[in-house]
Amino acid sequence: MIRHVWVAPPGAGRIDAALAQALPLSRSRIQALLKDGQVTVDGVIERTARRALRGGEEVVLLEPPPPPSGLVAQDLGVPVLHLDDEVIVVDKPADLVVHPAKGHHDGTLVNALLHLIGAAVIDDGEHPTDPSRPGVVHRLDRGTSGVMVVTRTPAALTHLGAQFAAHSVERAYLAVVWGRPAAAGTVDAPLGRHPVDRQRHAVLADGGRRAVTHYEVLGEHRFGAAGDPQGRAVSLVRCRLETGRTHQIRVHMRHIGHPLVGDPLYGPAGPPPGPLREALEGLDRQLLHAQVLGFTHPRTGDRLRFATAPPPDMGRVLAELGLLALAAP
Repeated sequence: MIRHVWVAPPGAGRIDAALAQALPLSRSRIQALLKDGQVTVDGVIERTARRALRGGEEVVLLEPPPPPSGLVAQDLGVPVLHLDDEVIVVDKPADLVVHPAKGHHDGTLVNALLHLIGAAVIDDGEHPTDPSRPGVVHRLDRGTSGVMVVTRTPAALTHLGAQFAAHSVERAYLAVVWGRPAAAGTVDAPLGRHPVDRQRHAVLADGGRRAVTHYEVLGEHRFGAAGDPQGRAVSLVRCRLETGRTHQIRVHMRHIGHPLVGDPLYGPAGPPPGPLREALEGLDRQLLHAQVLGFTHPRTGDRLRFATAPPPDMGRVLAELGLLALAAP
């Protein structure tokens, strides 16, 4: 049983919404746990999702452990960049979910890892892990390709987790965005779940977690007419993460007015402008690639760095826009 203890801030509001914001659980999951009597407020069981929290209340939520995963090994053709007894580094394809979830019970990176190495992490009994996410210390969105590290031992999981928490992991992403951002900049804007659409995240004035993205423009492709006051263009941007929040680059670039090309959640609605229709034909994901990952090996202490080229779909678009040569690590 996982025990979550949380003290409500002033004016926290509805308990289900407040807990969904504070904990890595969905609002529907929290409502189910409330109904099952797994939540107490100042020591008293609370079952009403509409219960308003004034602030200062101690809320304890008991989350039952996940059921046995029943995971199966699957050969999904995931490229391996590095493999040893502690870690495995892979180049995740774009249309691959990292771990099983609702609607994706197999065909995930975890299933591929089981095929590649038998088990992604060894559980020694003192470091329990979610069996559906063995060794996963960070993740990439389904539509994002690129370099990922997965740990194979509890000690490696702890060591890599500490590196991510300390922001000492090098992470650089390539993104194609709409418009012409400033040549370089930093977006420092807190992120959290969207207050209305729970599938999305948003910059929040209150209650969000600190999120920092540094970016630089590598090049642009203009498709507007000469002298077009809108300066219509798409730009190739390299983003370096200081923090690693869910959808961070996608939300931050949208926040400064330059959403990612192809982004189904945060991009502009409707078909792409006429001059770009052919170049973007068949694109069904955000053009975002985790190009560089660097970290300290948890056992040897050596600094490792891995870099990969954009996958074929993104490479094709970059080539047609005349930007592929700028995408080197």
